[in-house]
Amino acid sequence: MSATSSGRVETDGAAGEPLLKMSELAERSGVSAGTIRYYLREGLLGDGGDIVRTSRNMAYYPPAYVERIALIKRLQEERFMPLRVIRGALREDPERVRALIELEDRILERALSNAEARTRVSMKAVRERYDMPRNVLERLAEIGVLEAPGQGSVKRGYDHEDVRIIEAIARFRAGGYDEALGFTVYDTLRYREALEPLVREEVRALLDRLAGEVEVERATEIISAGLEPLRELIGAMHSKLLLAELRRQHTPAR
Repeated sequence: MSATSSGRVETDGAAGEPLLKMSELAERSGVSAGTIRYYLREGLLGDGGDIVRTSRNMAYYPPAYVERIALIKRLQEERFMPLRVIRGALREDPERVRALIELEDRILERALSNAEARTRVSMKAVRERYDMPRNVLERLAEIGVLEAPGQGSVKRGYDHEDVRIIEAIARFRAGGYDEALGFTVYDTLRYREALEPLVREEVRALLDRLAGEVEVERATEIISAGLEPLRELIGAMHSKLLLAELRRQHTPAR
């Protein structure tokens, strides 16, 4: 390690890169200096032995922290892991954590590629098939229940799951669940908001049990095989709970 004429600290680390000021570390990692200091206090970036302090108010940090911070953010934002769990995992074996993340990504990519391979259906075909008004489809896209054909990754039309949602809503409307009685597309938000945390927990459980235990191809097969039974299980449990609640609120005539 040496100091340049500008006062910068240089070092020949594993990557042959110079140490970073806090401002540089924040810029390269995309995380605020305050968050980085919090990570340091919580031990998420190690024991701090690789930090070079040149004065009370000046310190330099290894470039490897950029990758470490990126890993922490991925675990937080994509895997929904709390910081205490992340700290324990990184202290135990950070390389294993990185390897598992890479393996999980391969499983997810394979599962998603299988889903994307299914045929998509245009809005015109959907409207004709299910007698669904355009404004209803557009409103469902606006509130995030459906993906809008022609936008982003869905330029080819509605995917398989969107078509099933549309079909279910069409059947509701045909059965009398319409605007005249106060039923609108916004009622679907109740189900989405209830299911989102359940789905996050489900994906986390799947990846925890599959990554590192079975080959990627086999993991993909297991995920695919579970889609329909899971749909049936959730539907059956919902029906059971609905009937139980109707019975609970029913007061027999006397």
